[in-house]
Amino acid sequence: MKTHFSFKHLLLWGSAALCTLEVNAEKNPVDYVSTLVGTHSKFELSTGNTYPATALPWGMNFWTPQTGKMGDGWTYTYNADKIRGFKQTHQPSPWMNDYGQFSIMPITGGLVFDQDSRASWFSHKAEVAKPYYYKVHLADHDVTTELVPTERAAMFRFTFPETSHAYVVLDAFDNASYVKVIPEEKKIIGYSTKNSGGVPANFKNYFIIEFDKPFTFVSTAKENRIYPGTIEAKGNHTGAVIGFATKKGEKVHASVASSFISHEQAELNLKELGNRRFDELVKKGRDTWNRELGKIEIEDSNLDHLRTFYSCLYRSMLFPRSFYEIDASGQVMHYSPYNGQVLPGYMFTDTGFWDTFRCLFPFLNLMYPSMNQKMQEGLVNAYKESGFLPEWATPGHRDCMVGNNSASVVADAYIKGLRGYDIETLWEALKHGTQAHLKGTASGRVGYEAYNTLGYVPNNIGIGQNVARTLEYAYNDWTIYALGKKLGKPESEINIFKERAFNYRKVYHPQHKLMVGRDDKGRFNPHFDAVDWSSEFCEGNSWHWSFCVFHDPQGLINLMGGKKEFNVMMDSVFVIPGRQGMESRGMIHEMREMQVMNMGQYAHGNQPIQHMVYLYNYSGEPWKCQYWIREILNKLYTAAPDGYCGDEDNGQTSAWYVFSSLGFYPVCPGTDQYVLGSPLFKSVKLHLENGKCIRIDSNTNQESHCYIKEMKLNGRMYSKNYLTHGDLMKGGHLQFKMSDTPNKQRGTNQKDAPYSFSLE
Repeated sequence: MKTHFSFKHLLLWGSAALCTLEVNAEKNPVDYVSTLVGTHSKFELSTGNTYPATALPWGMNFWTPQTGKMGDGWTYTYNADKIRGFKQTHQPSPWMNDYGQFSIMPITGGLVFDQDSRASWFSHKAEVAKPYYYKVHLADHDVTTELVPTERAAMFRFTFPETSHAYVVLDAFDNASYVKVIPEEKKIIGYSTKNSGGVPANFKNYFIIEFDKPFTFVSTAKENRIYPGTIEAKGNHTGAVIGFATKKGEKVHASVASSFISHEQAELNLKELGNRRFDELVKKGRDTWNRELGKIEIEDSNLDHLRTFYSCLYRSMLFPRSFYEIDASGQVMHYSPYNGQVLPGYMFTDTGFWDTFRCLFPFLNLMYPSMNQKMQEGLVNAYKESGFLPEWATPGHRDCMVGNNSASVVADAYIKGLRGYDIETLWEALKHGTQAHLKGTASGRVGYEAYNTLGYVPNNIGIGQNVARTLEYAYNDWTIYALGKKLGKPESEINIFKERAFNYRKVYHPQHKLMVGRDDKGRFNPHFDAVDWSSEFCEGNSWHWSFCVFHDPQGLINLMGGKKEFNVMMDSVFVIPGRQGMESRGMIHEMREMQVMNMGQYAHGNQPIQHMVYLYNYSGEPWKCQYWIREILNKLYTAAPDGYCGDEDNGQTSAWYVFSSLGFYPVCPGTDQYVLGSPLFKSVKLHLENGKCIRIDSNTNQESHCYIKEMKLNGRMYSKNYLTHGDLMKGGHLQFKMSDTPNKQRGTNQKDAPYSFSLE
């Protein structure tokens, strides 16, 4: 019997094959992620100030290629030509720099240790940068380096050429370190004490490295000098160089782990690798990221949007990082960055609440509440161990930024339903932070005496950023009041915070219709200029800070003379040229980032103004919010190495994109509301931890369709400009009908506006 194979059959076979290929080539969420987003930055202009963090979600240790010199906060920059090593890092930002750091570098040829001598040219074309895997070819040494992380350990795979001079350099860095080579066990142990502050006197990062190939050469290094045949070194700057002969293409593995507790604990942490081979660890890491990233399922044809979204989502799951370890009995333990003791319980660090209270922590409360529950337990421990909640932790208390926003982080978590930790201790911690300050840090409240007496921080008592502090303290007081109500605290205990929540009024200038500094006699600054980046504000000017009344937009609207006047002031932000105010102080990168974006005085690269456009939902013109949200999403974010418009800041700027692209945003953490914006994708599924699913559909969506024509919640028309946390936790279906023209009737009534304290 003959088979007739016609052209028609060929077409059918081809179509089937193509379909199969498409199915097989279907991408998982992690495939859209680039860890290089934000790395094309420099001191003068930040496009993220990130590094390619190879890590697991909230992992204790990150790994990154190191292009900068030892101690340089810019540990990896996209325009660099050479790699000096592969560094274990805990760096939250170049400004805060690093701790718990050491590096590993494979080399061939000459025996060297010095970071410049061992550095190798590389190309991004020979670089693979994934959250769970990193690979690069070191051209000068003809070595390909691959690494894969676990939470507290990592495995390297070095592919060497044929040589009798293959080496691996271990650099324990300066400021006091120790190494010991144990040839019979193919092992190096040691510790590094290098840090940038925020650590007790006994701080050490203990490390262990095990190889799968016997050493033919051993040495230690001290102060950049190599000592062949020696196996132990202790001093300011130590390291080790071990060597072996290799065949062409031979793969040498190095298993690495560290601990803040002890060498013994580092040995335990190394067991995270188990008996898995390198490729098995890669699969495990890939599966972990896909599981976590896949909790937000996007359907859309725009690949650029998918890449940007999942790259931002990856960044939103890095910080705060875990700072706890599991002991031999399976108990959670941590080295305290506050008192230097080893204690039971969770600890997290490397976050600045000034940044992350805005939407990173609210994002965790929505999508990863079990993680934030552990973080709240960590805050309980931080307070018990230091007497204060941190405002900027890396790893302990640091003197960075303003406000007392631990109050927001604690309040929002509990109000959003998180339980299982000692909220009463946190309540006491919040109250304590309003009447104390930990000297030399941002913890507690700088200027609390004046604030508690006058209702504002004056501009003539030697405390800078006074207007910014006043505005944040007023909001922080409101969050304490809101938490106190939720806890059922008596009015006699919480009324003081209710009263102080209106303190934002104390720095409002009725003629300027903006926030202005004043002295301890009540006199406003006579030299005020709204565009000046003055010392009364924090990394911004009055246009950026005057809308920072998260808890009471209606109160601010009333101060400015009503909705019409308020909207004029909002509109003005985008009209006043960005170049104005540039000469008001020495240039900082935040100023330049605003100037070059050509969006007037709107400075999205710095946090204070990031919520501003959502305030149109309070003032009867929600379509303007929809327009500007889409402009910001499309203009200021990409998946390229220069993909941010300022510092990424520990997940905050990324979380802004994640929330805003979904179509809603937590303007006021401490409420149960999310304010509507403009959904970017055609279809989204949010898979909540409670097993419920939120489906968001906007089938009429496209680039020009930024406006909400109508909206349905679970099949019913919905006119409000906000969603509640309670409704979302039930799961459900949001349907947006998008349009290229604004609907100026929807969401314009007062009943449609989100929460304002004045309306309680």
